[in-house]
Amino acid sequence: MSFVPKEIQLLTNLMALYLDTNDLGEIPPEIGTLKNLRRLTLSNNSLQFLPAELAKLQNLQSLHLANNGFSTFPVVICQLLNLTFLDVSDNRIETIPPTIKQLRKLQTLLMMLNCIKVLPEEFCCLTKLSCLWLGNNELQELPVEFGNLIMLDWGYNYCSYNLEGNPLQRPPIEVCSGGPKDIKEYFSSFY
Repeated sequence: MSFVPKEIQLLTNLMALYLDTNDLGEIPPEIGTLKNLRRLTLSNNSLQFLPAELAKLQNLQSLHLANNGFSTFPVVICQLLNLTFLDVSDNRIETIPPTIKQLRKLQTLLMMLNCIKVLPEEFCCLTKLSCLWLGNNELQELPVEFGNLIMLDWGYNYCSYNLEGNPLQRPPIEVCSGGPKDIKEYFSSFY
């Protein structure tokens, strides 16, 4: 399948929609009529943009966008206030918008294998994160308040967080592996 028919708007009671591993280049704006949708999987396609109407999916909790063609973080995602799971791994995303702070219910965020150079300070508002994968990006430093992400199981559960494969300098990866306390101590020595 290389397109999503506009008639999808008739499926108003749909709660889960799996469209991954197709040749989709776009998602029609009619997706916004699926107000009961809780899970949307669009991984392994050729998407570069998401329609603004996606913001109408306020019941959406899980969004899968891995292995697509996004070069910028789709800002419409930041309007999905009930999102608890987001996977945007294996794209070409370079920056994260400050509006990501609106995703305060987010528990799992997978952003590995991108080109992210900087995390905005607002990223540190995602205090419910218990799983964060940022490996294999281009991060040289973390935001000063990064140590506030205390729900991450630092050092004890390898699946909880991943920063490997980044050219981190502030703080060095050795400090990061010590968890929030060590990161806070590292930054407090500068400020």
